Amino acid sequence: MAESGATCGQLISEGDYVVLKREDVFKAVQVQRRKKVIFEKQWIYLDNVIGKHYGTVFEITGGGNLQTKSNVVASAEPKEAGADNRNIVDDGKSQKLTREDIEALKEKGIKGQEIVQQLIENSSTFRDKTEFAQEKYIKKKKKKYEASITILKPSTRILAIMYYAREPGKICQLRYDTLAQMLTLGNIHAGSKVIVMETCAGLVLGSVMERMGGYGSVIQMYSGGGSVRAATDCFGFPKSFYETLYEFPLNKLDALISGTGNYSCQVIPAEENAEKTDEESSRSDCEKQEASRDVVGDCLAEESEESMETSRPENEEGLKSCGNVSANHKGGQNLDKEQFAIEKKRKQDERRKRESEAAKLLQDRNADGLIIASRFHPTPLLLTLLEFLSPSRPFVVYCQYKEPLLECYTKLREKGGVISLKLSETWLRHYQVLPDRSHPKLVMSSGGGYILHGITVARDTTKANTSSPEGTEEPAPKKLKVAEDTS
Repeated sequence: MAESGATCGQLISEGDYVVLKREDVFKAVQVQRRKKVIFEKQWIYLDNVIGKHYGTVFEITGGGNLQTKSNVVASAEPKEAGADNRNIVDDGKSQKLTREDIEALKEKGIKGQEIVQQLIENSSTFRDKTEFAQEKYIKKKKKKYEASITILKPSTRILAIMYYAREPGKICQLRYDTLAQMLTLGNIHAGSKVIVMETCAGLVLGSVMERMGGYGSVIQMYSGGGSVRAATDCFGFPKSFYETLYEFPLNKLDALISGTGNYSCQVIPAEENAEKTDEESSRSDCEKQEASRDVVGDCLAEESEESMETSRPENEEGLKSCGNVSANHKGGQNLDKEQFAIEKKRKQDERRKRESEAAKLLQDRNADGLIIASRFHPTPLLLTLLEFLSPSRPFVVYCQYKEPLLECYTKLREKGGVISLKLSETWLRHYQVLPDRSHPKLVMSSGGGYILHGITVARDTTKANTSSPEGTEEPAPKKLKVAEDTS
């Protein structure tokens, strides 16, 4: 397949995110040694995939271990096939092997390919079936008894198919072909500045970051206490990709637009940061200890009374054991709490700094693109975020339903500042392409959602005020006197 061939030259390392594929089922996991992973109702270990190429096919052996599947091509034998299936009766008696016989073969260690071959040999109606029916029978039995798994490298297409098949509600029913159109209409490319507002578990954000390749900047708008990036983590991006990612909360947009929010004081240049580090290093040890105690006190104040009560000894033996604890052990516990509090404080400062940097990027109002795919009503989001785009830049809004986008369309027409507005519905149909039997598949998706896209334009503020009397009145045309012909 295309997704496996493109990455077959890369090796899998411990800690990498991979996608397990079996037939049409996908699952994203992280490779860790001696960690059980359940996939298709089977426990497996991924130890043996480390050091192998992406796209390698494995088969499940005893104990849940994976073994590289050998590419043995069966010798071509003349096939016996019937003209049609009219004389075949499905009475359940055509297969001589029982369920107990198949389980006994599995206990002996016989692989799935051999089990399928024995099922064919013990079927009394197999040779009477047509060639197409035989291939369908073999494919069905292979899917049931040949436990083969392909290890793929995560990509936008694979993860979008996986989420849409397993948990479509988490990604707002966003189909993979719709996501592809959004990336194309949004003109996502390396080196651009893109604003993303999505509630699709981070799938849209990860798709934008993958297409940008770690160059440019992505500003993620989020609601609530923080952003959700479950799908973004499944891409397995390097740390350099996350350096181009910024976050900004929606509840602070009004303050940013009105200019009441103060973010300049939180952005610390590199030179000032170095001077600040020197000043901190020159402080006395007493001052440092006092500062760390204050931080620890703030963090300990957040602990519940229940946890404090459970830490007390319940009887005299507990008191004696606590009294035997050495001072060094107590000091070690206090040191761990201080380090935890300092680390927590450092992460909070880093988050505030990144938020200030995101605010500065938004204040420039020169973003190159806007993508919205949210469960919230898109009209207020779109009208607010359009203020941060440069002229002649695309924007794309996805919604599972048509009515909210119709309201967006109407509001944008009234407000102006955009051109080439278009509201469309995506449509997808799969085809089976086989010799003498190519046709559209009967089971297909009912709908892929709706997309509203357009381009921003600069408004002309130099036009004369047409409301003034001077601007509306026109001088009366002069009457020309026609000379009379006296001749």
